[in-house]
Amino acid sequence: MILVTGGAGYIGSQCVKILTERGYRTVVFDNLSRGHREMVLSGEWVQGDLGDGDALAGAIRRYGVRAVVHFAALALVGESEERPHEYYMNNVRGGLHLLDAMLKTGVDRIVFSSSAAVYGEPAALPIEEGHPTRPTNVYGGTKLIFENILRQYARTYGIRFISLRYFNAAGADPEGAIGEDHAPETHLVPLVLDAAMGRRPEITIHGADYDTPDGTCIRDYVHVRDLAAAHVLALDRLEKGPCGEFYNLGSGSGFSVREVIRSAEKVTGLKVPVKEGRRRAGDPARLVASSRKIEKELGWKPVCSDLDTIMDTAWKWHRRRFEGK
Repeated sequence: MILVTGGAGYIGSQCVKILTERGYRTVVFDNLSRGHREMVLSGEWVQGDLGDGDALAGAIRRYGVRAVVHFAALALVGESEERPHEYYMNNVRGGLHLLDAMLKTGVDRIVFSSSAAVYGEPAALPIEEGHPTRPTNVYGGTKLIFENILRQYARTYGIRFISLRYFNAAGADPEGAIGEDHAPETHLVPLVLDAAMGRRPEITIHGADYDTPDGTCIRDYVHVRDLAAAHVLALDRLEKGPCGEFYNLGSGSGFSVREVIRSAEKVTGLKVPVKEGRRRAGDPARLVASSRKIEKELGWKPVCSDLDTIMDTAWKWHRRRFEGK
């Protein structure tokens, strides 16, 4: 049995789905502050909070959990700067409660949902795992703190871990069952689709004068199902023995804001109204991952992460969610 914290969220629910497809049994532990119960399509369910160590330990014992996939986190960069206390309490202190519950119950394997935000401003591209980790916001800082805690717990207590550093998660379940449902929505792909559908007046391009081919920021988008598949490979690796590794998860390709908009127009057949605005503070011109390490060591390969596939799956989910189609 695999405990999936935050399994009712965007990426967590997709991970539960693919774990079930691959023959794993799951129990989701989620407080529903950001997730949605209807996104959990299989497995057992416990509504609980990371702040409740007894509830975590109780769920582990009750369901015979042998490994953990840890998604539960607050994950909005701007919000983290405005409300740092909440982010440290949930992402760091809550993570410590989880590790404490694992130690009490003898569970020694964990896959951690980390972020490319641990790197901060890129010193070189593509970004490899050895790149300096200098987060520029509280959210990225909390992810890095917990990674360092995992390192120490591995040395002291024998915890076996793999930390997966995501770049830009995008797309939706190819079967259309689950997808993005954030409030507020901050991700570019669903915002662009909102503009295409007329649910928002336009999409704002934050800076059109970057040193890129079309002047807009370039980001590395990776399909949510490809992300979920990496967690299965990580669990399989932890089954084989001690491990304490960090892996990037990206497509290795960068797409600009304008390219994302063009893809949306191509897939939907609709015009996306655009407004050009000023740059946002701290936005690098390019962020692109190197995922060679996980490809070589775990055999991971993104299969759904070309831009049009990302957009097509997101569009199917968006229409189902807002138009019932």
